[in-house]
Amino acid sequence: MDGAAALSDLPPAADRRFQRRDGDISVRPLRAEDAPALYAAVQDSVESLSYWFPWCSPGYSLADAQARVARCTVTWKRGTEYGFGIFDAGGGGLIGMVGLSDLHDVMRSANLGYWVAERHRGRGVATRAASMIAAIAFEHLGLVRLELVMLPHNVASRRVAERLGAVYEEEIDGRLVFQGKPEAALVYALLRDQ
Repeated sequence: MDGAAALSDLPPAADRRFQRRDGDISVRPLRAEDAPALYAAVQDSVESLSYWFPWCSPGYSLADAQARVARCTVTWKRGTEYGFGIFDAGGGGLIGMVGLSDLHDVMRSANLGYWVAERHRGRGVATRAASMIAAIAFEHLGLVRLELVMLPHNVASRRVAERLGAVYEEEIDGRLVFQGKPEAALVYALLRDQ
């Protein structure tokens, strides 16, 4: 991918191009030392996150968080996925994640996804974090299209997509697996030149 080739040899968390701040939140690639904060954020929200995400369960452990951070580091180096932590810029720690997955080299596109810990919801964190990552995707990774794919009843994610200026395109049967079953999903698109 054009943008992946432009990545520096710096570890992602040290490359300033991939660090952004918007008011009281910031985003940056995860570091090994973020695993305990990731674990705590997931545990604080395990009930709501486990409804949406199969990786989240009451048994989510520090080892799971460490594995997630390690995976993010590997996929950054490969240019196949870009995971970022969302942080309280005032030093309050990790409050969620946002990232780019399912990168398509030829189409220069990716999926944009996010989650925010329960106690930090309702103040625009997901929208601001997603906006910062969209800017990085378009400016530094050479992407031209981001898709936000969600279940029709995920009203909060629909609001994030709309606040970002993403355009609703279609509903696709079987696009997501939800609680073990294929389900229809809504697709919103955010374009670089939009």
